[in-house]
Amino acid sequence: MRCRLLIGIFCALLPLLPSCSTTRALPEGTYRLAENRILIDKNKSDVLTSDLAPYVKQRSNTYFLLGWNPFLNIYNWAKPGSEDGWSRFCRKIGQAPVVLDEGSIAGSRKNLEERLRYLGWYNSTVESQLDLRGRKAVVTYNVHPGNRYKIDDIRFHLSDSGDFAKDFLRDTVHLGIHRGDYLSEQALEAESVRSTAALRNQGYYSFNKNHYFFIADTLDTPGKLILNYDVRDYSRNESPQQAEPLRKYYIGDITFEHSPEVPFRKEVLLGLNNLHRGDVYSETAVNTLYSRMSSLRLFNSVSVEMTPSDSATVDCRIRLSESAIQGFKINLEGSISSSGLWGISPKISYFHKNIFHGGEWLNLNLNGNFQFKFKDAARSTEAAFSTSLSFPKFLGLPYSVFKGPRIPRTEVGISFGYQHRTEYQRIISSVNYGYTGMIGDQYRYQINVPRINFVYLYDLSPEFKRILDANPMLQYAYQNHLDAGCGGSVFYITDNDVVPKTSYAFFHAGLDLSGNVLSALNTVLRHDAQGQALIFGSPYSQYVRFEVSGGKVFRFGREDEQAIAMRGVIGAGYAYGNSTAMPFEKQFWCGGANSMRGWAVRALGPGGDPRNDSFSIPSQTGESKLEFDLEYRRPLFWKFEFAAFAECGNVWNIKSEPDSMGNIKDFYKTIAFDWGLGLRLNLDFILVRVDAGFQLYDPVLKGWHGPSDWFENGFSCVHFGVGYPF
Repeated sequence: MRCRLLIGIFCALLPLLPSCSTTRALPEGTYRLAENRILIDKNKSDVLTSDLAPYVKQRSNTYFLLGWNPFLNIYNWAKPGSEDGWSRFCRKIGQAPVVLDEGSIAGSRKNLEERLRYLGWYNSTVESQLDLRGRKAVVTYNVHPGNRYKIDDIRFHLSDSGDFAKDFLRDTVHLGIHRGDYLSEQALEAESVRSTAALRNQGYYSFNKNHYFFIADTLDTPGKLILNYDVRDYSRNESPQQAEPLRKYYIGDITFEHSPEVPFRKEVLLGLNNLHRGDVYSETAVNTLYSRMSSLRLFNSVSVEMTPSDSATVDCRIRLSESAIQGFKINLEGSISSSGLWGISPKISYFHKNIFHGGEWLNLNLNGNFQFKFKDAARSTEAAFSTSLSFPKFLGLPYSVFKGPRIPRTEVGISFGYQHRTEYQRIISSVNYGYTGMIGDQYRYQINVPRINFVYLYDLSPEFKRILDANPMLQYAYQNHLDAGCGGSVFYITDNDVVPKTSYAFFHAGLDLSGNVLSALNTVLRHDAQGQALIFGSPYSQYVRFEVSGGKVFRFGREDEQAIAMRGVIGAGYAYGNSTAMPFEKQFWCGGANSMRGWAVRALGPGGDPRNDSFSIPSQTGESKLEFDLEYRRPLFWKFEFAAFAECGNVWNIKSEPDSMGNIKDFYKTIAFDWGLGLRLNLDFILVRVDAGFQLYDPVLKGWHGPSDWFENGFSCVHFGVGYPF
């Protein structure tokens, strides 16, 4: 009741926010900077506002929609000059108005003109106009881009040091500027950076971009722009008298230094090292060495220091600083639905990053999932223990096979899980062997060959046993079975921070294949009454399963403090051969802290089918899944953030009768919808969140829900979690 009252008060005040003053807190005689406008001559469409906007010195307040920012209104609820509790609270959660600084306008004009010149628009002018509307100010910058000039010819003037001219000219096939291109400082800067990297990879250790001198000549040949591309044997910071020949360098001595507090086998370091005495110096090779050492994730910092020992040799010293090599991690997620169903999912992990003094990672994990209702005998208890050991090499192949900065790791893992429900008890044990690794800084992959699971059910309740006997599809999903096959996944993300602060994109794809190798033994295996081939007295599963998800987070607003996040998920599994249905643990589900947050875990679907009353705790699963999530995020005050989200999706059975997907023309009726609000505590190294989800449309009831349903009839859920949901 109290929650409904607070929401009612908030909804009543929300329409009033736009009418509240946004200038009440301004000092007398000042104005709020409401907007900066950049207007570019219409005939200069090549100039983009986005290229210029960051160079305006003073930014205006950000807005949610159509010039409205409720936090700006809230800030102005505070009494001017007052330090009472209400005023401090409003200032804390609100956003202060940006007070116009007229002195910054001239600086902005200069910044914009310099930016235009850097982009290749010469003799540009920028005019400003200040419009005062009450206590608000709008600054308009009228941009008049100047002229651009095409490069008619490029003439090289090179140092004659040794092989330098020959090596430089060989690289001109990759030249970043060409005849006919527009002249700009931006293009010349990019070319000097590109060419420098190429030459440093050919041995020129002491060479840098300051050795480049570009001179645009319009006098030598009237009517033409000649670009003189000079590379000299002294830098822009030196005089010609300080010139030194541009020589190639070769690798000299290579030494490793690390603390005795972190014992490490030397042969592993030598195996990871890709530099050898006498090699031509290459910046890419040095960076590769750095990446290989960093990928051990054992040392607090990695330093690769290159020091010239004479005019043609550079020594390499690799310094590896000590760090904590073992520790614990704790994670906790929880939820409560308005129907009284509680869910708690704790996880504790122990790790050791150097268990055998060669960069081997040992992980021990203990996790659980407990669902219950107070004053109700219904319970679901899940507990699992897993351990894995990861080696910093591809077992069976030498380090020398891999030339790049990333070397695959070999991982061996075992796990044992126990599940106790009112209807049954189940044990799941598994073994896997595979490889993990990275491609660049954004792609991760995992390959498991083989992956073996064994599932054993026992202590089935008489009622649940009768239900299985009457439903063959459910019986195939809930039976003892061996799941042996292979699988793999690839994950891509553009920002690997624990709590990303920039716009980023992500993608994940996974594929499981099971039972195909075992099917070759069908002719020699024993079969049960249903015709399923048995191994150790249990049928083996045969299926294919894939899942793909991806999304993007867009940052916007002043200092990119706001974000729009979106995600899409699609997955499907198909049982064939020795199986009639997908194993239960491989089926898809919705609901919980990271998926369709208006529902509890596994409480949604499949499709529009009636709820399965066989389970006292929800266990709704399907053979396919489709979901789309949209979330708005912004800071509130201190370390707290606000979120609003909307989601749609469901799981469906493909082979069941009746088909939960329904007729194609009515498929949309089986898609569930929800929305919700979230509060997050962002401590940079960890983010803790609370999300309240409210069901809008339930395909089973085929009806839309409003506030009275959310708070009285069990159509809402509150979730606790760590990290963003996606």
